[in-house]
Amino acid sequence: MLSKVFSKLFIMPIRIYQYTLSPFLGQNCAHQPTCSNYAIGAINEWGVFFGLWLAIKRVIRCNPWWGTHGHDPVPLKEQN
Repeated sequence: MLSKVFSKLFIMPIRIYQYTLSPFLGQNCAHQPTCSNYAIGAINEWGVFFGLWLAIKRVIRCNPWWGTHGHDPVPLKEQN
């Protein structure tokens, strides 16, 4: 329960960015899903700490010089 609340606290600023700044900045992400949607998915799948780590690594990869592009989904936890 507490982890869900903690996750929502970190997802809220991303959602605010998506609805306020992102429409003015335009489509700049070379990946699908976008980096902000990837961050939300990573936090939901892995929790705040590892999810943020995955999101930071993704943003670093998302650049025009040496970055990656295309379909890059959040890695899923293995289901037993």
